Amino acid sequence: MSKITVWFIRMAMSYFIISAGMGVLMLTWPWWTRTYIPGHAHLNLLGWISMTIYGVAYHIIPRFSGRPLYSNRLAWLHFYLANTGLIGMVLFFGFVGHGNLRYEKHLLYSSIVEFTSIVIFVYNMMRTIKSAEG
Repeated sequence: MSKITVWFIRMAMSYFIISAGMGVLMLTWPWWTRTYIPGHAHLNLLGWISMTIYGVAYHIIPRFSGRPLYSNRLAWLHFYLANTGLIGMVLFFGFVGHGNLRYEKHLLYSSIVEFTSIVIFVYNMMRTIKSAEG
């Protein structure tokens, strides 16, 4: 497997453990639920599920297309932006949930970073697939 695949899978497993731990803590202290459920949900969906999908896609799509990945550099940029955006979102969801509304802009910026990473991923995959057409 490529390094990018391995690192996405490693991060997915890490986020899975953290989000499961958050779930246990929210069951233990139910008053945390209102504050931490957005971060918990994003760790599950963008951390565990999406990072797993990214890792698998970086492994499988080039093989299915019969061509190398369009850009390894874009894949690493995607990796760093996706992780930075997710960590920022989880942290700032917690701050905002505690009533620190001054962090709403930081939450928005983290969301934009995450969205940018998704666009980079889709572009890289589409270019990889397109190279197989021609």
